[in-house]
Amino acid sequence: MAKVYGAVTIDSARCKGCNLCVVACPCKVLALQPKEVNDRGYHFAYAANPEACIGCAACATVCPDACFEVYRVVDRDN
Repeated sequence: MAKVYGAVTIDSARCKGCNLCVVACPCKVLALQPKEVNDRGYHFAYAANPEACIGCAACATVCPDACFEVYRVVDRDN
């Protein structure tokens, strides 16, 4: 059976830390950076558990600032 891997890139400079992506992620991949802030002064989202990403793009769908790019790779060798 094919295994689906996902990857997400986040534009942390655009992120305003609204937390919508963290709540929408079904695999608990994302979290808000607890100690660092971006140039705008917001705690930004980051991939805390990137190996769990399935590429569903729920984060990109709910993000009001279009901070996400989501990639999906299907490994048919498994």
